[in-house]
Amino acid sequence: MTELPAAVERALEAHDAFVAVDETAGYDLTTTVFETTITADDADGKRDGRFRVTVTLPTLDTAVAGEAVASVVEDGWFETLERRLEDVFTVAQTSTHDEPTIDRDTEAVTVTLEYVAWNATEGVADAKALIEYVEGTFAQGIVPGYEYRGEAATLLENAQDRSQQATEESGGMPM
Repeated sequence: MTELPAAVERALEAHDAFVAVDETAGYDLTTTVFETTITADDADGKRDGRFRVTVTLPTLDTAVAGEAVASVVEDGWFETLERRLEDVFTVAQTSTHDEPTIDRDTEAVTVTLEYVAWNATEGVADAKALIEYVEGTFAQGIVPGYEYRGEAATLLENAQDRSQQATEESGGMPM
């Protein structure tokens, strides 16, 4: 396992949504469809840790099944994702953070978020909130009119299942 500050490791172990990945990769958030990694290093002063959260998303073209997405659509989608992720730290308790790093290759977008937490438990809660923000931002950017596969298809299916369940629990469609 990556050598984590003791308080951070205890907080990740105590949280039911995180699981140790392997001996070197840190922790993964189990409540998202995307590949995630949470690690931390010692921070200066009386802070519990400097966290690094990485979320790997498919590009729009990778998420679409059976056809290629035009480069103008792909580029517009990515630019919108970047703009929306500028506000990612608004959901976190930390006020000490770096600007998000968003890298794209032909198949994946990697979002890296680094921040300092005074308290390890708050830092772990921030990691979950930040990852969920990234997931929600990706979901908002799903372009209608395409058939999706992989994580994007799973997000759409989950949303449809929740909608159907809510309709059944309320006794039918609203008036």
